[in-house]
Amino acid sequence: MAPVPRPPRPAAPSPAADDRVVELTRRLAGVLGELGLSEVEIESGDVRVRVQRAMAAVAAPAAPAPAATPAAAPAERPLVADVVSPALVTLEAPMVGTFYRAPSPTADPFVNEGDVVKESQVLCIIEAMKLMNEIESKVGGRIAKILVENGQAVEYGQPLFLIDPQR
Repeated sequence: MAPVPRPPRPAAPSPAADDRVVELTRRLAGVLGELGLSEVEIESGDVRVRVQRAMAAVAAPAAPAPAATPAAAPAERPLVADVVSPALVTLEAPMVGTFYRAPSPTADPFVNEGDVVKESQVLCIIEAMKLMNEIESKVGGRIAKILVENGQAVEYGQPLFLIDPQR
């Protein structure tokens, strides 16, 4: 009796590919330190890696300081922020300015993570030179991630939102 041929298996990510992503991440972390950058992102094929420095948390003056432990990490240690799916659309800052999630300090935010948005819907405001610029979505879909904190300064081209587009 002749052996029955097996159907081909779908290609699974090889351990070598995972090792390359880890090595790339380590190299990017080294570049952050060497060049004094706060963030770096690279895309190759269907993999996108973004590495950014962790920011130190500011403690309230009345809060007691926790005891230092040997395992405590330095505040400026690079970390992997995201390995972003290529299906997500990144909305980037079109200008330098200050990012605001709401039209006023007492108003609700324009959008939250998980909200469904339409193309051209206002997602945030960037204040530049005392002008409030409404930033609109370039695609319809669901807000997968908000990458910037309210009141944070943003640079031109800095990722603000990750949007999972509607298909």
